[in-house]
Amino acid sequence: MARKFLYFIAICVVLVVAGLLALRFWARDLTELAFVPTVEFSPQPPLSANIYSDFSMWISRPGMGAGDPAHWLPQGVEETDGRTLHAAVFFIHPTSYLEKANWNGALDDAKSRERAELFVQGMASPFNLSADIWAPRYRQAAFGAFLTDAPESQMALDAAYRDLLEAFDYFIGTVDRSAPIVLAGHSQGAYHLRRLMRDRVAGTPLADRVAAVYAIGWPVSLAHDLPEMGLPACTTREQAGCVVSWMSYAEPADNEMLLEGYSRRPGLDGKPLAGSAFLCTNPLTGTAGGKAGPDDNLGTLVPEVEAKAGKLVPGMVPARCGEDGFLYIGEPPDVGPYVLPGNNYHLYDIPLFWANLRADFVRRVKAWQPKP
Repeated sequence: MARKFLYFIAICVVLVVAGLLALRFWARDLTELAFVPTVEFSPQPPLSANIYSDFSMWISRPGMGAGDPAHWLPQGVEETDGRTLHAAVFFIHPTSYLEKANWNGALDDAKSRERAELFVQGMASPFNLSADIWAPRYRQAAFGAFLTDAPESQMALDAAYRDLLEAFDYFIGTVDRSAPIVLAGHSQGAYHLRRLMRDRVAGTPLADRVAAVYAIGWPVSLAHDLPEMGLPACTTREQAGCVVSWMSYAEPADNEMLLEGYSRRPGLDGKPLAGSAFLCTNPLTGTAGGKAGPDDNLGTLVPEVEAKAGKLVPGMVPARCGEDGFLYIGEPPDVGPYVLPGNNYHLYDIPLFWANLRADFVRRVKAWQPKP
């Protein structure tokens, strides 16, 4: 009996080692197999005229009341008697449609809707010192669209972007024209935000109203994206009218898969991105590049996903912009189970620095001045 048990343990060890080797050498292939849609691309029908006037098309917007996820606060943050910062925030949520049944998630897909609301709760809440937060629903590209260079991938991203253009145009036409604007997005949200900056903001009077752009969790090429976005990188803490971006990895880091995805598509200027340096803003200092210790971290949001809650823990994570443009956070912190392969803390890009992002938002809005 003891010998059989030892054989069983040995077989389990071999299977685990084999699995780890498979993940190491075929991680990309296995990931594509799991997430890239194999169905034919279905063109998305145009949205109804003025559809974003409907409250149901927003995860967050003024007037939604107590159930608005962007106005949630974690444990450790005191309630204020009013969200009085004068700024209008447009936030694009990251990919929440993880299925492979379609290239674009349907607006009524229950699972992706619930995930999107949770993402808005954790990622848009740093901006809720303003009462004027808008986070649209859109027919987002499936997660697998980022894992392939198949033509259907770009078709899905283009379809998602068309929805966001309609949402943004409604937002701009509705908010107080005297208020500064803050544009933010994570992952797929940041991918689309770059393009929106080029198509709706750069070279227009609207650029003068932008207090800050937070394009987090997607690379912003210094040569091929930033000039097309019409605003410079944020280089100081007090600077307004500029772009912030970072992508978080613990060490040792393996970012090869992300770099492959980055190089699949051209920059905003239409030129190849492979080998192009990208922006790294240190969220603990508010400056481009540099490093800071955990004592400078005002609070990491440690989520409790099942309970849809979380608490703020100060001094937990350092940050250092590497020469390769990635943001390194030292040894892997225990913030939850959703760390991606290679010590990629992609889903925690904002929660890791929740309180510092909140303070950064306030500084840049207060630094903004209307053009005479």
